[in-house]
Amino acid sequence: MKRALYLLYQILIAFPIMLAMTIITALVTIIGSIFNDRFWGYWPGMIWGRMFYRVFLIPIRIHGREHVKKGVSYVIAANHQSYWDAFLMYGFVGVKFKWIMKKELGKIPFVGWACYMAGHIFIDRSSRIKSMESIRKAESRLTDGMSVVIFPEGTRTFDGKIARFKRGAFVISEELGLPILPVTIDGNFKVMSRHAWNVTHHTVHMTFHEPVYMQKKPDASEQERTAMMNKTTQEVYDIINKTLEEGY
Repeated sequence: MKRALYLLYQILIAFPIMLAMTIITALVTIIGSIFNDRFWGYWPGMIWGRMFYRVFLIPIRIHGREHVKKGVSYVIAANHQSYWDAFLMYGFVGVKFKWIMKKELGKIPFVGWACYMAGHIFIDRSSRIKSMESIRKAESRLTDGMSVVIFPEGTRTFDGKIARFKRGAFVISEELGLPILPVTIDGNFKVMSRHAWNVTHHTVHMTFHEPVYMQKKPDASEQERTAMMNKTTQEVYDIINKTLEEGY
């Protein structure tokens, strides 16, 4: 009975409200970012992300907030369970950031246009050279505590387990000299998995871990550099995955 009532609530109330709020938020971001994308590219999205969880009545539990220091720029790396991860990151990370996202997302009506105007970083995944060019162009924006967010898996999980991490986040960390902030998302897969069309009521946990610093040696050979990057990639993967396995 509760599930049926919750489904009815989604269809008649939650989905219509958030569809309207998505369009309004996108328009506010587009217009506001013309004047100041640091402010208007973050705050409307933060409110929008929180509203998704409030309107759909999804409980949130935040852990490890003390590891996030104000005024520090990070490469924020999180596992990717669901579309809802975007709402979670926007609403509850608590620091200003730019997304690193595939260029195809920029074509989404309203949302994609808002992301473009907000100064988020679109990359061409078919070309590593073009991707790094886009990131280097965006480097000037990553000051005064502005961070970047990326999902190292590159796509949403199919089964709730973490897939192998791609190296993009760690290349960015090395190139820009930023610490990696690992974040574990646990619960969004049950809220809305890849193949679901409706939302399931479930508590979501978001855990911030201690930052991981990439060792950068200017005189390192390509082989040594690759080994260090592989080591850091595995370290961050293990940190995020351990919390998923242990639960709460």
